[in-house]
Amino acid sequence: MSHTFDSDVRGVVLDARVTFAADEFCRLCGIRRSMLVEMVDEGVVEPVHDAPEWHFDGVSVTRAQRALRLVEDLGVNWPGAALAIDLLERLERQSRRRLEPAA
Repeated sequence: MSHTFDSDVRGVVLDARVTFAADEFCRLCGIRRSMLVEMVDEGVVEPVHDAPEWHFDGVSVTRAQRALRLVEDLGVNWPGAALAIDLLERLERQSRRRLEPAA
């Protein structure tokens, strides 16, 4: 039996080259502006442009989504979420370095 799918899959690559205004960032993460301010104040995410409007890169979107899961699912506070994400990112970098072929 053969199945045919006619739907397109679309997405956005979230990396440091893609930036979002604060309103777009909030919409992508499903948060209010006040929560974004709290995330910035606690070091979860950092804007890439300060004035006149905050902008955030794709890496910050991923960090915010991870932090939200830690806060909502596990009851971790914002500073704890920021620390946990920093440590996870460090482990991911070390794992990638180990997998890279020697030059």
